[in-house]
Amino acid sequence: MQSLFEGLKYQNLWNYFYQLSQIPRESGNEEGVRQFLLEFAKEHNLEAIVDTIGNVILRKKAYPGYENRPSVALQGHMDMVCVKTEESDHDFDTDPITLVREGDILRAKDTTLGGDNGIAVAMAMDILADPKAKHGPLEAIFTVSEETGLTGAFNIEKELIQSRLLINLDSEEEGVLYIGCAGGLEVDASLKADMQTIPSDYVGFTLSVTGLLGGHSGGEIHKQRANAIKAAARALSAVKTKMLFAASGGSKRNVIPSLCTVSFASPSSDSKAVEQAVLKCSKELQDEYSISDPGIRLDLVKTDKPTKAASAKQSEAFIRSLYIAPHGVDAMSMTIEGVVETSSNLAILEFSDGEFSVTSSHRSSILSSRDDIAHRMGEAMKSGGATVEYVGAYPSWKPNPDSALTKFCAKAYEEFSGKKSHITAIHAGLECGIINSRVPGMDSVSFGPDMYDVHSVKERLSLSSVERIMGFTRHLLSIIE
Repeated sequence: MQSLFEGLKYQNLWNYFYQLSQIPRESGNEEGVRQFLLEFAKEHNLEAIVDTIGNVILRKKAYPGYENRPSVALQGHMDMVCVKTEESDHDFDTDPITLVREGDILRAKDTTLGGDNGIAVAMAMDILADPKAKHGPLEAIFTVSEETGLTGAFNIEKELIQSRLLINLDSEEEGVLYIGCAGGLEVDASLKADMQTIPSDYVGFTLSVTGLLGGHSGGEIHKQRANAIKAAARALSAVKTKMLFAASGGSKRNVIPSLCTVSFASPSSDSKAVEQAVLKCSKELQDEYSISDPGIRLDLVKTDKPTKAASAKQSEAFIRSLYIAPHGVDAMSMTIEGVVETSSNLAILEFSDGEFSVTSSHRSSILSSRDDIAHRMGEAMKSGGATVEYVGAYPSWKPNPDSALTKFCAKAYEEFSGKKSHITAIHAGLECGIINSRVPGMDSVSFGPDMYDVHSVKERLSLSSVERIMGFTRHLLSIIE
């Protein structure tokens, strides 16, 4: 660990981040982190509370002379998105993340890094452990299962929160103060397959879509990267006759899918036409995504076929529903330049044990637009015969540029860095909006260090940016009144 972070200023911070990387913490599996935080609290004589849902709240007394300052909460989430390369045998239930340093960049070997949001936890721990850090009464709120539905924030017990100023450390661009975020709604679609015997003169194929960048479905949807499920549906829509018997694409609701495989049977007499259709689509997509997703590739191989598959009629209708389903940016904001207003992510596809299932997530800063795009997705799925359920709705966080905390943070950032901050909203969902709605009188701002390609195996973290944001956070806490 020491050689990995040699030369950096905040050695305790990096030590905490390293320790977190050794603890499995996929969403829903936060117990290890929870116990780590409770042991940390005991070691540093901090008040520690675990609420009903499993969130951890730590409290530290004010630095001497700062007792009359307002209480401030530092907030982040314990869980991480767990994605790995096709070749990796990493087990997220048991294996530690292997950290790799390349100059100023920290990444992981063959997996997501967990900088989202382990860096927030480590930063808060560094301040909580430092008896020389100047601040008023301090809370740290560490939530569970943020990545799979903001569960911790939705179930936070408001009577346990003493602060009315909240600094969320779950943003990914240095110098940007986020004061608003999109709301979200998910669509779960399911369809029982009409299984029929595959004719003897049919042959089996497996179509694979690989090489995509993927990424965060909120923070990176505007980069116009390819969606592996959409690419597969596009290719198969050009196949005249197909009987689907297996499919798998995507892994997380808030990750743009970078892999998809679909297995199907077609008449042997159509084999050449099937190969040509896939090749044509592959060339088109490679041209269309030559800038935003240059590694995209479609591969088709012949494979053994089972005895039964979904009927050709149902397979055609289901592929058509995926082909017309919305994905990507639907509208840009007319009030905040450069910010996505409404988007969709066709996130997960599965076909196994005789049932199709599809999961998509939809975001908007305007709740009526959020609901509209989600219902358009629902109608697309219904057109293929699926049953649809709308789940996981969460509110948007309406920007308030005149909030006292926003103005104070902007002033403090300029004092600390000599640069003006950029005040804006983010298209991704942030826990601030939910916590604000649950805790009356809460005023929130979100910021963080430079991170890149989160929710993908290319996730990277700037070490120098973390150190600057750590310095700014300490400065802010020392002067906030």
